[in-house]
Amino acid sequence: MLSKATFFMRAVVLFIGIVVLIFSIFLFPEILRETAIIAAEAALQISPWCAFINFTFPIGLYAAAIPFFIALYQTLKLLSYIDKKKAFSELSVKILKNIKYCALAICALYMAGVMPIIYCFAKLDDAPGLVLIGLVIGFTPIVIATFAAILQKLLQEAIDIKSENDLTI
Repeated sequence: MLSKATFFMRAVVLFIGIVVLIFSIFLFPEILRETAIIAAEAALQISPWCAFINFTFPIGLYAAAIPFFIALYQTLKLLSYIDKKKAFSELSVKILKNIKYCALAICALYMAGVMPIIYCFAKLDDAPGLVLIGLVIGFTPIVIATFAAILQKLLQEAIDIKSENDLTI
């Protein structure tokens, strides 16, 4: 039963990775092209700062993809440990810590690279809801990092209890 569940989770993780890779290769360049046109218009209407932000957008977009793929790889490693019945080990705690750091890095890169251009677009179109949507997307990795930190702490406590029980028997 556990093998079927981890197989399904692996399939989902691989599917998500393939979708993001396809977006990175085919969709992101189109978004960057459109963003450059709108940012040039925003620079004329709002401030020259918006034209500079156009350079940070691709860096933030692609740089956030790196920790995302690292986190996916770490997830696949964790699923393999679960299959091998090594879920309650220090390796799993380390993997959860890596996933937490990757999620925090994604949030930081998104906020630094992508949110400024979203702010310029919202100011250009007078659409404050756009900033709110960007913030929701940007803070989603914080939820994942919090969840990973909680799991990491629970797993560490379970390992400590298991080692105490092994010592008393």
